[in-house]
Amino acid sequence: MSNFIINGLLQSRNPLLTFRRFRGKINIQRPRQPHYERARVLEIIKPYYKKPEFNAPCIDAQRMKESKTLDNPYETIIAREARNWFEHSKLVALLHVNSIRQEDMFKMQVALHRHNISVKVYGKSIMRKALADTKFEAIMPLFEAKTAIIFSPDEQKIKQVLSVLKKTPQLILMGGIVEGRLLSRNEFMAYATMPDLTAVRAQFAAVLESAGGKIVADLQCHQSQLVNMLDAYAKNDSQPDKSSSVSVVDEKKDS
Repeated sequence: MSNFIINGLLQSRNPLLTFRRFRGKINIQRPRQPHYERARVLEIIKPYYKKPEFNAPCIDAQRMKESKTLDNPYETIIAREARNWFEHSKLVALLHVNSIRQEDMFKMQVALHRHNISVKVYGKSIMRKALADTKFEAIMPLFEAKTAIIFSPDEQKIKQVLSVLKKTPQLILMGGIVEGRLLSRNEFMAYATMPDLTAVRAQFAAVLESAGGKIVADLQCHQSQLVNMLDAYAKNDSQPDKSSSVSVVDEKKDS
């Protein structure tokens, strides 16, 4: 009985018939037309997309426009702070930030902080608000990528800034602003080679003093020449009198 159950009922047998959905391979490029009823249902449930206008903006431009309409109070506060840095700093350096470790960035910030120099990094939207309708609006294209900004209240700290940047090759100098004037990279480097303002003023004062002394000497030249000629003439007139007096004295001694 057990053998009958095992061999007759529990033993698996291969099916006599196999069913296939398609006779051949499926052609993806030229699919088979659906049945009439199925085609009607598919046509009814087909999604309808509104055709955009010819001058309609793209999705990214539309999102950008919507983001501009939303005013973020926090970004407004940070933008006001950034504008304050630009307006009250005599020296501003713009740096392109390549791939850099945070440790190296922190060392650079510490080295500049010892000279009372600050390093700031702001986003593009914040800088757009900070520089709008200002004289610094021309530097907005520099903030398309990640950009660091160096602020200093003293324009004479430019040599310290360049010395620190030489030790940090990941930061590339793109330009700067010195006393409200926008400078390119070459002009910024040339400004660092100029002497101190106090030394330049001293040189200018020396030039003015030498010019004034030369004018006085030229005005007194003819007078001094006349005095020297009169002195020489007076000395020449006094010499015969002395010789005649000496001869008279000799004659008296002989007599």
